[in-house]
Amino acid sequence: MIKTNRKILKIAIDSPAAAGAGTVAKAISKHYNLFYLDTGKIYRLIAYLKIKFPKKFNQKFIKSKIKSLKVKDLSNKALLSDEVGTEASIISKVKATRKLVHSFQINCAYNPPNKFKGTCLDGRDITYNIVPDADFKFFITANIKTRAQRRYNELKSLKKKVSYKEVLKSIKKRDKSDYNRKIAPLKKTKDSVLLNTSKLTKRACFLKLKKIIDRKINN
Repeated sequence: MIKTNRKILKIAIDSPAAAGAGTVAKAISKHYNLFYLDTGKIYRLIAYLKIKFPKKFNQKFIKSKIKSLKVKDLSNKALLSDEVGTEASIISKVKATRKLVHSFQINCAYNPPNKFKGTCLDGRDITYNIVPDADFKFFITANIKTRAQRRYNELKSLKKKVSYKEVLKSIKKRDKSDYNRKIAPLKKTKDSVLLNTSKLTKRACFLKLKKIIDRKINN
């Protein structure tokens, strides 16, 4: 376990694709002044690089990109495509790649820049593999049709030519891969609070998490 030199607030969130975890995690991070990291975006970035630079792509190439990785690199909208998402799910199963990403994630979780009061990470294995000692653990989900609709709307807003059926098929494929992979599969830990966002607004999701967090830190 990496030790920090100061007391920080650590929030860990796991969720399947398009459940709304990223949206609520960003809101929570902003409210409590936490360093936010969408860990899934790291695998998406690696997948994007594999698609863009197939001849250069190998473990040495990945290592160099992780070493120089900046959080702002994860804001590229090209990372949101279904093609990248599907490839990311495959890449995340590679043990050597996971080891590199794992180290980066842990360093971010336990050593945020001094201007932040803590960290908030969301992904697939954060609550038990990256930040097992998190102060708060959440498992955020939603029914698959709702998740597919959200991802479809997101892609349409980015002018992507894709059908709802294609997105639904892609999410089902991602779920199967995420829940069943041998290395760090998606799962809800016993100490994680479950939140189903299917019928909740973004604001309602934020308030539910805020209520749980405030109850503990204000006591």
